[in-house]
Amino acid sequence: MKAPLILMSIFAALILCLPLAAVGATLPPVAAPQSSQAEPPQAAQDRGEAAPTKQTVAPSASKADTPVAPVIETVDSFRILNLSTGKVKEVSRIDYVRGAVCAEMPPSFHTQALAAQAVAANTYAVRCHLEQQENPDPDLKGADFSADPDNWRGYVTEAQAKERFGDKFDAYWSKICEAADLGSGYVMAYNDEPIVAAYHAISTGQTEYAGNVWQGDAPYLVPVESFGDTLAPEYETSVQFSEQEVKTRLLQEDASIQLGQDRNNWLRILSRSESGYVLSAMAGETPLTGKDVRRIFDLRSSDFDLIYSGGAFTFTVRGYGHGVGLSQYGADYMARQGASFDEILTHYYSGCELRMAGREQ
Repeated sequence: MKAPLILMSIFAALILCLPLAAVGATLPPVAAPQSSQAEPPQAAQDRGEAAPTKQTVAPSASKADTPVAPVIETVDSFRILNLSTGKVKEVSRIDYVRGAVCAEMPPSFHTQALAAQAVAANTYAVRCHLEQQENPDPDLKGADFSADPDNWRGYVTEAQAKERFGDKFDAYWSKICEAADLGSGYVMAYNDEPIVAAYHAISTGQTEYAGNVWQGDAPYLVPVESFGDTLAPEYETSVQFSEQEVKTRLLQEDASIQLGQDRNNWLRILSRSESGYVLSAMAGETPLTGKDVRRIFDLRSSDFDLIYSGGAFTFTVRGYGHGVGLSQYGADYMARQGASFDEILTHYYSGCELRMAGREQ
């Protein structure tokens, strides 16, 4: 269980360290407005095997009322540690899922995409609850997991949503509740256990291996096609840095980095994953990972090109986020092409099945 715990810890940290989701953009015909939620759930179980053949899944609530697969036991409420107040509050499962969807995905996305996000949120909470039952973290003060509602991270209350959305609240909240009602009764499972339902904003057009991003791996967090991402607003962006800023940032990262006279050799890309994300690079003769470069220069993802010209370095970046698991823009695109939330989920989480979430006895 060491690998699952490592990945779960990374996920729990990342879900609270991300930019807020944009909520006011105009929705184009085939791609939802920009979500700045770049990073959340990560982790999984390192079972040392390839992703299995996709199993039979329970149809979405819009298609059937009775699940095909057995129930995953859970609880009717979760205990959440508020990082701003330090207090633990018990929140019903449906209220948590509504608040998590509201915090993590813009309400202008398609309802089926929001429902997929609802299942991911519920799966995260159920997995956290089970982990805390087995191996309690004293820092959580008896909670199942933490969130920061005051900073719109991980979960928000209905009152906070009303304050932010203003005149649009009724329409937005109704849509969020519809999606949560669809998704909150389900959990994504692999080998009869809730998965770590990693997600991100925009992939490169193909999602990434979990093992290229975090310690450990998961047979269900593997590359899949995500064409809709390439149609997303700001799928490709660029950012420019002066010579001095590049030098300063690199030396702040590692004071031993030696940068020569040839600016083209200051930072070089060495290798990429099959999905296009940079795996390794060199700063002078010092090795860096693509994740290092992304962090050092605050890039939207680790799929980037770099050129030096006219005294400046220009990064051209594709996608937004780590690229693992469900793509939020990809989910919205699939929904607008007619996919239901269960079809979206089983596409992005290879070999997993949708299971009903039942009450613990």
